[in-house]
Amino acid sequence: MAVENWVAKEIEGITAFRRDLHQNPELLYDVTRTATAVAAALRTAGVDEVVEGVGQTGVVGVIHGQSNTSGRMIGLRADMDALPIAEATGKPWASLVPGKMHACGHDGHTAMLLGAAKHLAESRAFDGTVIVIFQPAEEGGAGAKAMIDDGLFTRWPCNEVYGMHNRPNLPIGQFTIAPGPIMGSVDEVKITIEGRGGHAARPHDTIDPLPITAALIQAVQTVTARTVDPMDSAVVSLCTLKAGNAFNVVPQSVEVTGTVRTLREEVRAHVETQLAQLVNHIAAGFGGVGTLDYIRQYPVTVNHESETGLAARAAQEVAGEENVHLDMPPTLGGEDFSFMLNEVPGALINIGNGPSAGLHHPEYDFNDDAIAWGCSYWTTLVRQRLPLG
Repeated sequence: MAVENWVAKEIEGITAFRRDLHQNPELLYDVTRTATAVAAALRTAGVDEVVEGVGQTGVVGVIHGQSNTSGRMIGLRADMDALPIAEATGKPWASLVPGKMHACGHDGHTAMLLGAAKHLAESRAFDGTVIVIFQPAEEGGAGAKAMIDDGLFTRWPCNEVYGMHNRPNLPIGQFTIAPGPIMGSVDEVKITIEGRGGHAARPHDTIDPLPITAALIQAVQTVTARTVDPMDSAVVSLCTLKAGNAFNVVPQSVEVTGTVRTLREEVRAHVETQLAQLVNHIAAGFGGVGTLDYIRQYPVTVNHESETGLAARAAQEVAGEENVHLDMPPTLGGEDFSFMLNEVPGALINIGNGPSAGLHHPEYDFNDDAIAWGCSYWTTLVRQRLPLG
């Protein structure tokens, strides 16, 4: 089966909506324009209930099927926020907001789910209830968690929940998915090394935090290389260093920040413990004081095995078995859909974006040719999971 016929009639409007979002990107929870446009479109489409302000600026649409003998409810999720990146695509629909762009395709995700919601509200060809979830702040703000904390799954108790993300350089009309851990945990580390500042010509009167930091940076690389099983995945990257203001002054302190990524919660906990020990003991060995602030942001994204198979089956009906890859390799990029998967069984699938710059790149753009495939996937998944008797 190719994409569904109804998409051809709607594709122009869905594409225009996507490009309007692309021209007007918003960050994190400050997605008021986007959320308002989504809510208005859902109401125009005849969605039964539209609730705004879930998790600050999230939107939920409720669509009832022709019947509800099953009593089942499934959730379909898209993200709405953009990134603080200056766009360099040169496209006619390029961002009109300096320093902000949809560099991850959330404009496309939102448009595809909105198109599917419109069709589902018109056809009602399913038994049960569908909620469409448009969330803010995926890019570092944990908007999924905010919506959950605001009662997402208590107000709308889903039996299953599904997400979809575009994948650059996967051909248009193809999908990829796998069960188990598919995306890494995302943690932030902030390290402070406190020494004793002073005149650079009298280093013996100081406790220089820079050599302490240099030793620590070297030692941190042994956490993954020598304390984590080589069969496990773990990355520790220290990415910023701030110290001093003058060429002839030993600074009082140094601040270092970075990130930790893992694919298992046990490894995540182990890395945190190892980092804390290194920061404390290495600083103390030089006479300084080390402090680690370990901030857990997103958990590991784990696809549930059964729901992964169900998502794949829907994609296979749309694209054909040969175009659905079931061996998607995991990545250490993060995804806050992980919070939803920790609450409700479900799966995240990737849809091909065709030849494309990478995610979070200033030359990236969502490929509108993927829209029809994504819309068809969503509606096919609903019909399969909530079949009419």
